[in-house]
Amino acid sequence: MSPELIVTITTIIVTGLGIVLGTALPALAEGKAAQKALEGMARQPEAAGDLRTTLLISMALLETTAIYVLLIMLILIFANPLLDRFFPAL
Repeated sequence: MSPELIVTITTIIVTGLGIVLGTALPALAEGKAAQKALEGMARQPEAAGDLRTTLLISMALLETTAIYVLLIMLILIFANPLLDRFFPAL
């Protein structure tokens, strides 16, 4: 097995695990945030506007985490810097 193939296979495995964790964990956090915001709105309807605003900001920040993970994983798949670093002749 050539070293280039080992690096490529390792990159694919790490990318697969990274994208699963990088999207599942923010999704769980978004669900938890929505749950707590809805509970707060149910308990104090007069604070619903403030809770909604805070919820939307927190959802946007949580979603950017998943987008950053996707960006890094796409770089690893399509423009793998490890191949250039370890094998400059390729």
